Amino acid sequence: MADEAKAKGNAAFSSGDYAAAVRHFSDAIALSPDNHVLYSNRSASYASLKKYSDALADAKKTVELKPDWSKGYSRLGAAHLGLSQYDDAIAAYKKGLEIDPNNEPLKYGLADAQAAASRARSAPANPFGDAFSGPEMWARLTADPTTRVYLQQPDFVKMMQDIQKDPNKLNLYLKDQRVMQAIGVLLNVKIRTPKRKRAAEAEPPRQPEPEPEPEPMDLSEEEKDKKLRKAEAQKQKEAGNAAYKKKDFDTAIHYYSKALELDDEDISYLTNRAAVYLEMGKYEECIKDCDKAVERGRELRSDFKMIARALTRKGTALVKMAKSSKDFEPAIETFQKALTEHRNPDTLKKLNEAEKAKKDLEQQEYFDPNLADEEREKGNEYFKQQKYPEAVRHYTESLRRNPKDPRTYSNRAACYTKLGAMPEGLKDAEKCIELDPTFVKGYTRKGAVQFFMKEYDKALETYKEGLKHDPNNQELLDGIGRCVQQINKASRGDLSPEELKERQAKAMQDPEIQNILQDPVMRQVCIHLCAFCTSNM
Repeated sequence: MADEAKAKGNAAFSSGDYAAAVRHFSDAIALSPDNHVLYSNRSASYASLKKYSDALADAKKTVELKPDWSKGYSRLGAAHLGLSQYDDAIAAYKKGLEIDPNNEPLKYGLADAQAAASRARSAPANPFGDAFSGPEMWARLTADPTTRVYLQQPDFVKMMQDIQKDPNKLNLYLKDQRVMQAIGVLLNVKIRTPKRKRAAEAEPPRQPEPEPEPEPMDLSEEEKDKKLRKAEAQKQKEAGNAAYKKKDFDTAIHYYSKALELDDEDISYLTNRAAVYLEMGKYEECIKDCDKAVERGRELRSDFKMIARALTRKGTALVKMAKSSKDFEPAIETFQKALTEHRNPDTLKKLNEAEKAKKDLEQQEYFDPNLADEEREKGNEYFKQQKYPEAVRHYTESLRRNPKDPRTYSNRAACYTKLGAMPEGLKDAEKCIELDPTFVKGYTRKGAVQFFMKEYDKALETYKEGLKHDPNNQELLDGIGRCVQQINKASRGDLSPEELKERQAKAMQDPEIQNILQDPVMRQVCIHLCAFCTSNM
């Protein structure tokens, strides 16, 4: 139940529904209160909702439950950073790096915390500083219909970026009406333009003149060139996408490479080219492009989804190259890294498929009929010496080497019977019959287990089924004789009270009898029979 709630929480978090993620993780915590991963996930959800105090409480619980888990300190640092507790954030990130020195998210978190602490110490108090901090500034400007239009103007975006980096530069741009409008939106204050005269005092009405559009700021030659190169790179990418859809892979690579030459600050050109190499079966080239995309993405602080995409493509290429079970290990590790960046259902599916393929291949590599026969013979020797646990161990190893040999299942079933492990013996006997329905030993093993479990009717049916394949088998005939003897004994009423009570209990466990007793008509018949028997005693 806890795993189910956790899965729902992960799905909600991936879709951006953080409030629902909190609810599901809370349900999971109620069922499994000592699971540190659940507190970590809920902390991340609270942080995404900007509820940093709640995120901090969950992060502290995470490191309390699992003090040697580096991700817990990443959650702790993020919560402190959200609360502007920079020194605590730095301490948390450093503690995590002591556990895992190569953890990239911890390194980036520490750098952010140190930069924020440096800004807080060096910058003089600015009443508007908090309004321009973090991604919330861009979200609020995008949400307002007036400032949303300004975000399409490069000079306005540059001014806001300058102010965000250093709020003290605000004074340089206060004459720009767009900046004043943005301040009003960020501070939730209505900025009013100078009032017009009242109607009684006004001059004769005139047609209002349209306000002039603010002129864009002049760009340097370098900035103009960079803008043009980015635009041209996007055109090359679109041409590459069109070629890729037509499966013209060589042309697609040409366009993506050209886009990359024009603009090396967009890792999508690398991931797209990697996808083409993957389709062409050039897996080494695909992996190289994916590694470059991850490295460059870290430098540019690219979207985690883009980095996850590069890692997933790399994992897919590694799977395609895998020839042995060992070859799947780096692919599985790469998929796991991708999921830590962004939990994508497609990546999770690829991870599960890789793990299953590795397991299947391991079994194939371990398959060796000759070694299986040697282990089975060792098991036979221990069986003769009545050392049944040792025999079971060798029979089990034999089955790992050759899981299709019915003889080994039959022998292990005999061991389990001697050890009194009837359910395990019955399972092995049934597997023996499944692998070879003509192998009579399987029926004698199954019948013997059922007989010892005092399921005489079932044992009788098993022995009869075996006789269809070997009508003169003495072991089967003897088994039938023992079953008939026990059934007749019960029919004559020769059972002791303990035997009778045991048989009744076993009968009540039979699914067919349970179905009969659940039928209302049959239940009423049983009541009448009981009443009749009681009245005639």
